[in-house]
Amino acid sequence: MHFCLPAQVMKLVEMSPGLRTSDETFRTAWDFCKATGQIPVKTKDNPGFILNYFLIPFNNEAIRLVETGVAAPAEIDRAVKTGLGYPMGPLELLDLVGLDTHLLVAEALYAATHEPRNAVPALVKRMIAAGQLGRKTGQGFYTYRGNAMFGS
Repeated sequence: MHFCLPAQVMKLVEMSPGLRTSDETFRTAWDFCKATGQIPVKTKDNPGFILNYFLIPFNNEAIRLVETGVAAPAEIDRAVKTGLGYPMGPLELLDLVGLDTHLLVAEALYAATHEPRNAVPALVKRMIAAGQLGRKTGQGFYTYRGNAMFGS
């Protein structure tokens, strides 16, 4: 059971049966997800499952846009929300999940796939070194005070 982050906000649980998982055990876990208000989807046990397979390179590209000065975080998020209909932009999501968490997931995915788009941009490591992890530290791509976001 892979609970997507942040688990308290995201409803998706990627369900991947192991080699020795019985059908009964899988059904029990599936039913548990549904009973807790989560939305399970079945996937093979592979690097990134479904969501992170797409999300890590997508978020890395958004970070690279900031890193190279193509656009400010608020403009990138506005473009994604407006153009793609997403409820949250990639940089807002990264701040919510935490750049330290993104680093761990992206490094693991890169190690498993060797796909260059999964490699963590240098900006992430610099921000982490500066203590800018996102909402949990009050500073990431945006500045936070309480629940308010500044810079959008």
